[in-house]
Amino acid sequence: MEPVEVNAGAWYLRALRADDRVDDRPALADGGVDDPDYVATRTAQWATDEHYSWAVCQPNTGELLAEVALTPTGTSATLTGWARPGHESALAAAREAITRFAEGALDLTVSPG
Repeated sequence: MEPVEVNAGAWYLRALRADDRVDDRPALADGGVDDPDYVATRTAQWATDEHYSWAVCQPNTGELLAEVALTPTGTSATLTGWARPGHESALAAAREAITRFAEGALDLTVSPG
């Protein structure tokens, strides 16, 4: 599947990026994710339907505040995520939006991971 952008109320969800326009790696490092191939791995996982992840962003700046992820297995999926310190409300809103997306658009039963 191609990455899907999702509106989560006050937050904007998009695929992780590391290109000449947007680089999420510094924000990921702030969240404890320091693998230099992390964004490339997550991008490849979208293409194979192995794992879907979204950068939870501040809509005015595009800054990554949290990451929410969905790992499908058959007709179910596990929902996980993490937030940079002070941005737990962004993660909570993203988890609700991705649960609705997974259940409505993908017909998956979602459980928290």
